[in-house]
Amino acid sequence: MKNKNYYAILMAGGVGSRFWPVSTAEFPKQFHDMLGTGDTLIQKTFNRLAHLIPKENIFILTNERYNDLVFEQLPEVTKRQVVLEPAMRNTAPCILYASLKIQKENPDAVMIVAPSDHWIEDEKAFSKNVQQAFDFCAKNNALMTLGITPTFPNTGYGYIEYNLEPEALEDVYIKSVNQFREKPDYETAKTFIEQGNFLWNAGIFMWSVKSVVASFKNNQPTLYALFKNGIGAYNTDFEDDFIRDNYAKAENISVDYAIMEKSKNVFVIAAEFDWNDLGTWGSLYDKLDKDSSGNAVVNSRILTEDASGNMIRTKNDKVVVVDGLQDYIIVDKDEVLLIYPKAKEQDIKKVLQKVKTTYGDHLG
Repeated sequence: MKNKNYYAILMAGGVGSRFWPVSTAEFPKQFHDMLGTGDTLIQKTFNRLAHLIPKENIFILTNERYNDLVFEQLPEVTKRQVVLEPAMRNTAPCILYASLKIQKENPDAVMIVAPSDHWIEDEKAFSKNVQQAFDFCAKNNALMTLGITPTFPNTGYGYIEYNLEPEALEDVYIKSVNQFREKPDYETAKTFIEQGNFLWNAGIFMWSVKSVVASFKNNQPTLYALFKNGIGAYNTDFEDDFIRDNYAKAENISVDYAIMEKSKNVFVIAAEFDWNDLGTWGSLYDKLDKDSSGNAVVNSRILTEDASGNMIRTKNDKVVVVDGLQDYIIVDKDEVLLIYPKAKEQDIKKVLQKVKTTYGDHLG
């Protein structure tokens, strides 16, 4: 029997533009089967959370325009569980809004906030770490995060610096956080790894609803006041009207800046599972099985000659012939064919803007 006080907020509002042309503003990556497994990323994340959390307590936070996609891909969820943002305002406003809704329903709730588009292989280890965090958060006024042990000096992630001194905590896995660090340059990232008390920030958070609402009240009084005004309307027929009239007034701010970096009661667990944020075609390539030449293939049948290290994805069973290309992203989708060096994958966002300017917004 799952604990009725356990809740989840599944973040599914992003556009994932670095996965263009598959991920578009109309149909972003979390609703695609990026790995070729038969499940979309949001379906995989929902099922992973449901190992520990009652399905009816998993809330989906997404943009209004994705409402139909959510119900199509997660037919078991109800309208109560889908929290719609009428405007893009980063992660803090939507997390505060969902937290106040949950608090009104169950003031004893403990919850996890998790992105909908990450890859986690060892789901048992994931559940174990989340359970450790829930146990701690149920007894302590704590904001917790799951950090990932770095495997190389990555400059694409933020880092969490934890305190090395032993603390009187009941769980040896739990460390108090000293500070959050922005995405570093390569030399700084190397020093972080040499120091040994730095973790990648995966953007996965756990806390009691009491602790997170108190933190917003203390650290973001204006934002808190805006959403507190709607408490009478939450979980009633008047909620949609209140949110439509007020949501766009919220500051555009991430939960990291809004509360995590300003709070003293922040703790971290070093995750015991493999993790990948699936942020780019290159990160997807890293997680897929490769052929003997190191090509990663989704949905395609390929013939290659002198071709290695490529990420190839097309519509189902399309035959792709590649000769003389190394380390390229080759993605075919409807009106767009992308053939682009993996080394320049961070520029795909810029390319997308050029394509939209030249050929129309409908392509992005």
